[in-house]
This record gives sequence, structure tokens and C-alpha cells, in this order.
Amino acid sequence: MTAYLVLENGLVMKGGSFGAQGEITGEVVFATGMTGYLETLTDPSYYGQIVMQTFPLIGNYGVIPADFESAAVGARAYITKYPCQTPSNFRSKGILDNFLKERGIPGLCGIDTRALTKIIRKNGVMNGKIKSAPPTEADIEETKAYSIRNAVAAVSSSSVTKTPPDKPQAGKRVALMDFGAKRGITKALAARGCEVWSFPHDTSAQEILKMKPDGIMLSNGPGDPAEDANRGIVETLRALQKTNVPIFGICLGHQLLALANGYTTKKLKFGHRGANQPVKDLSTGRVYITSQNHGYAVVADNGSFVNVNDGTCEGMDYGNSFSVQFHPEACGGPLDTSFLFNRFIERMGK
Repeated sequence: MTAYLVLENGLVMKGGSFGAQGEITGEVVFATGMTGYLETLTDPSYYGQIVMQTFPLIGNYGVIPADFESAAVGARAYITKYPCQTPSNFRSKGILDNFLKERGIPGLCGIDTRALTKIIRKNGVMNGKIKSAPPTEADIEETKAYSIRNAVAAVSSSSVTKTPPDKPQAGKRVALMDFGAKRGITKALAARGCEVWSFPHDTSAQEILKMKPDGIMLSNGPGDPAEDANRGIVETLRALQKTNVPIFGICLGHQLLALANGYTTKKLKFGHRGANQPVKDLSTGRVYITSQNHGYAVVADNGSFVNVNDGTCEGMDYGNSFSVQFHPEACGGPLDTSFLFNRFIERMGK
């Protein structure tokens, strides 16, 4: 079936439909990963967004539930040049088309994704709408008016959960503040012998400290970190930092921790999304290739890591607490920076 993408600037691209049928509006972003499309689709950080893959062939290794980063699809819709209908992988449990249909996620294929990527890189992230009929002026106005609000509350868990450590010996107890956490973070901690307690985003500092954590993990998540809805979280982080409990923040957790320490954030022109983002450790000069998914950045010139491409802040160190903008758990992506979890374990042991 024919489908259209209309951007808020009036540009229309005609392609084909796959996945679920229906109209959807969202913020159009691109991700550069050649693999990891399942982790991308199930990453809660893509809440409110229409995700386009720059790599042209997506779905070639099928659908593998063990690789999901959450139970739900974070993105509102999905765009790829060629969705593979005949995947080949011994772990595959289905095809991408059916996966999207089952979850009610519209897909758009057959458009020039290279051209769309260049448009976003030149003009910045724009809202867009996918529909089956030719777009009208009303569609453009609706697209312009769209905004992502209360994103963290929409994806955070509503109850406290416990994940036991993979190793039988007694390890550290970590309180994970769930702002839209990827499962890979919990897995990385559990693999290092940590007992992980996951808390909803609006849990108070007092409730978190009641379980006597050895460390506090701040997860990834969607939306604008400086949104009014996140003010309560920032105040909670200020209270938690007054204790001696080490804190480790990832992605949105990094941004919220920076806000709690008096820094500001800004929206990037087109963000960093993919598994090939170069980041320099300013203490050693070494460059790591990282997995990232964010549209905002911390404004700081005294960070611990910096993005090699655009010079934006990729990490902060506050002594007992530290944070990074990228994903050391990879999922999907390179494992270059997984040592940061070991650093967190070491700080909890001091």
C-alpha cells in the first residue's frame, strides 16, 4: 500500500506501507546503526519519535525477543529503505513486518532515506506525519503543533522490582531510578554481582535510601531533561547527592544529574543516535566508539568525556558521582566503555 511522510516544512515523500496501518505524528530522527534495530525499536528513549534507519536493509536477522530492551516499542513509527521479508538467523522468531503489526506500529519503506537524512542534518530535527492518503494543509499544521510531553512518566515503571545478581556470592545493592531504563543496564549490573532494585521515576530520596543501597543508578530515558515535569526528579537527585552513596548516570540520567548540579542543557540540531559515535576520554586522550541515543546535551566545558565530532559534553565527574551521555552497556553497539560499570563497582566499594 502507498504511504506518505509529510514534514512540518511541507516536504512530502511517497513510499510504501509495512507494519501496522494507521496515521501517526512524531518527531522524525535518524539512527545510524547497521545492526541493533531490535534494541533501537524497544528502547524507551525513542518515545514520541518516528525513527528512520540510515542503513538501507533492516530486518535481515529477524526478530529476537532475547535482544529486546523493554517489553514495548518506544518509537511511534519506523522508517527504513528496505524491510527484509526473508530473515536468516538461527535465533529469529519472526519477521520485522509482523512484529510491527502485532504492536500497532506503522512502518514506511521505499523512500530515499539518504535524502531524508541530509534534510534533517541540514535543517535539524523536524516533526513528521505518516499517512496513507496524500497529505493536506491540515496535516502540516497538525505536524507543526506536535510536541513530546511528560515522556519520562509515560515510560517509567509503576512499581518497584528486584533483579537478583547473576553471581551467587554477595555483591552490591544498586537502586536503579527508572526513567525509561533499557534492560541492558540491569543485565550489566547483575553480571557484576549486583542486586538491582528498580524504582519508578517519581520515587522520593527517602524511599530509595530506605533500602540502604550501595550505589544509585540513573537510567536513560526520553524527552527534554529540562521539562517542568522533571523538576521533582532533579530535586530528588540533589537530595541523594548529599549522601555518601555513589551515583552513576547514563544518557538522560547524565543530563538530569547535571541539572541537579547547576548546569544547563540544550537541544542538539539532529542529535546522536547510533552505535558509532566517537568519544574522547579527556583524562587519557583515548577515543572510544560508543552507542548513543539522545537529542539533548549538557552545556559544560569541564566534562570528563567529549564528543569528537561536535565537541559536546559526553561525561561529568562530581567526585563520588559521575555520569556519561553514551551507553556503556552497548545494546546494541560496541563494548568499548563497559569498564565504566566496573568503575561504579569500585566506587561503591570505597
